[in-house]
Amino acid sequence: MQYARTVRVAITGGTGLVGQRLGQLLRDRGDEVTVISRREGPGVIPWDVREGVQPKDALSGFDAVVHLAGAAVAERRWTAARKREIMDSRRDGTRAVVAALAAADPRPSVLVCASAVGYYGDTGSEIVTESSPSGDDFLADVCCAWESEADAAASIGVRVVKARIGLVLALEGGALGRMLPIFRVGGGGRLGSGRQWMPWIHIDDVVAGLVHTMDCTDCDGAYNLTAPEPVDNREFTRALGQVLRRPAVVPVPGFALRLAFGELAGALLAGQRALPRRLLREGFSFRHSTLPAALNDLVA
Repeated sequence: MQYARTVRVAITGGTGLVGQRLGQLLRDRGDEVTVISRREGPGVIPWDVREGVQPKDALSGFDAVVHLAGAAVAERRWTAARKREIMDSRRDGTRAVVAALAAADPRPSVLVCASAVGYYGDTGSEIVTESSPSGDDFLADVCCAWESEADAAASIGVRVVKARIGLVLALEGGALGRMLPIFRVGGGGRLGSGRQWMPWIHIDDVVAGLVHTMDCTDCDGAYNLTAPEPVDNREFTRALGQVLRRPAVVPVPGFALRLAFGELAGALLAGQRALPRRLLREGFSFRHSTLPAALNDLVA
C-alpha cells in the first residue's frame, strides 16, 4: 500500500547532500516538504536536533519524518572528542526526534531514519544482507545506538524504517566529490590493498529508496540502500579512472592512511559486501545498478 495523496514530510538534515535531493524529489511529485535544520529560512523549522530540545509541536501534523541529521563521520581525525560528537549526534538526535514524535498531535505515521552499512563492521568478502548481525567496531556501535533510538518510535505506533546507506555517489559532495580532483589529474589509486568492498549507491537511487520505504506502508525495519552490484576498491578505482580517461595507479598505502587519519583509517580500509535484498524482493528498480553506468551518468 502507498499514499494516494499529497504527503507532508519533515526532513531533518534537509540542507545536506541527501536531504536536498530528497526534498526536491518530493516537491517535484507534489508533496509538501519542511526542512528541520540549524539554519533558518523559508520552509524551515529552526531546530538543532542534536541539542535535544525540540520546539513545541515541531512534528505535529506531518505524515512522515525522514531523519538524516548527524555529524559527518569521515570529515576529520577521530579524536576522543570527535568520536563522542559522532555518537551523540546520532544517538541523542534520534532520541530527540522520537520524543517530538511522541508529543506530536496528530502524529506522523512513519519515521525513516538514516543509518549506515557500517552497522555490519568490516565483513571482508562475506555477503551481508539486512538479516546479518552487527559488527563490533566504533561505527557499528554508533549504528546500533542510532537504530535502537529509532526503534523506540514503534512503541508509540509509528512505523520505523532504518535505512542502512552505503557510499553515496554524487558530484555535489561525499566521497566521490573529494576523489574527483585527485583522479582528474591522474593521481588516483587504490586505498591500502584495495580488496575492501565498497557498497556504493548513486544519489538518485538513495533518494528513490528513501521515498519507497516511506511510501510503502508494508515497509518497516532495516533496509540496505546500496547498489545491487557492489565492487571492491580496486575495481572502483579502475572504473573511475576509465570513465575519466586518466591513469589510476598511484596507491595510498595503509600505513600512510593511518599516519594521516589515525583510527579513522580503519574505517577507510574496511568494507561491506552489502546487498539490498529487501529492495530487490519488493521490485524496487535501480536507475543505476552498475558502477560504470553510475559513474558515466555523474562524471562522463
